[in-house]
Amino acid sequence: MSVHGRLVLGRLSLDVPTVPGMRRFSITLSAAALAVGLASSALSSPALAAPRPADFGQATLTGFSVLPAQTFVPGSEPSGSAIGAGPFNGISAPFPGQPVQGFSGVVKRGDGTYDVLSDNGYGNKANSADFLLRVHRVKPDLRTGKLEVLGGFNLSDPDRRVPFALTRADRVLTGADFDVESIVRSSDGTYWIGDEFGPFLLHFSSSGRLLQAPIPLPGVMAPENPNLNGGQPNTRSSKGFEGMARSVDGRRLHPLLEGTVDGDTPGDLRMYDFDLRTGRYAATWWTYRLESPSNAIGDAIAVDDHRFLVIERDNEQGDAAAFKRIYLADAADRDHDGRMDKTLVADLLNLANPKGIGGFGRTFRFPFQTIEDVALLDDRTLAVLNDNNFPFSSGRTAGKADDDEFITVRLSRHLHADRRALQ
Repeated sequence: MSVHGRLVLGRLSLDVPTVPGMRRFSITLSAAALAVGLASSALSSPALAAPRPADFGQATLTGFSVLPAQTFVPGSEPSGSAIGAGPFNGISAPFPGQPVQGFSGVVKRGDGTYDVLSDNGYGNKANSADFLLRVHRVKPDLRTGKLEVLGGFNLSDPDRRVPFALTRADRVLTGADFDVESIVRSSDGTYWIGDEFGPFLLHFSSSGRLLQAPIPLPGVMAPENPNLNGGQPNTRSSKGFEGMARSVDGRRLHPLLEGTVDGDTPGDLRMYDFDLRTGRYAATWWTYRLESPSNAIGDAIAVDDHRFLVIERDNEQGDAAAFKRIYLADAADRDHDGRMDKTLVADLLNLANPKGIGGFGRTFRFPFQTIEDVALLDDRTLAVLNDNNFPFSSGRTAGKADDDEFITVRLSRHLHADRRALQ
């Protein structure tokens, strides 16, 4: 993987990526020397003037399946008592069970099934105490267009790993305890989940049992962090670990914040390096720059040791949706601007649909407010899922609660991914 060096000038500190395998370095220069050096380098070094990699062409919809919005876990507890009576997009609350909704992370299992992570429930800590955090197993049938729920498991802390108070005495975790938004599966079958309330990293067994205490992110705290103790948060609410990639060698996690940390340039997001062997974060991070500071990311997965697929979106839905894209983000930083290089690989509002899949027209739009799941199926094919924010979002049809949709997308050219990313 690429590592970072540090370029230091007085009180200004810039992360400068180096090529894979190089040692970290530290250079200290005067302001004048730095200015002269950068000016002369700009004239003499074509690397500094490297153009942005060419965007891919139009991607194509190759599969579509759907899970109806009003799908509930069989035999589950009622939910939604704190969101008001509604109706919301024609649906009244509370609900008769736990909705299968809010897909905020996906894991490809390799047998045609997927693990999908529901987020904290209904949008915030205050209204989600009766929503049980859960991983669902689903199977899309792209021939019939149906997304089947095969089962799943709740997340819990029976061994009392969480050092602060939880909502339930039985220590089944709820949306008032954590806002889980990203998930990866380790080679040993355990799961790592990224949370936004800390932000924390959470490590669970294959059946959803918390294995160790929540791991905080040094130097960053959200408003919901239980360890603030009167201190000031330095990132906004629900802007924690929205995306998280596992390195292709399986040794590291790369969690990506959804929001800018105070003091960073607006629209710059930090992608961290967490070593699973040592249980520690690296001292430096990569920077992903949003196309607009008002945008947000939805998910991130590894393509090789320095490239990642990242969903970037606006906050609109339906006809108002204008920006729902997937970028290939390269930490090699070939233009030396201190940020990951970005190449557009798919515009989810402009997918070719020559076969009219799903009964849609020749151009397919994925117009949801939150699109938070991407998986790499082969070197040119992605699976993409929405977070339907049940029952609040209505991006597909105005006034109708969004379903959970699972689509497959073929890119216009190959990614040349590391074979381990395809497993």
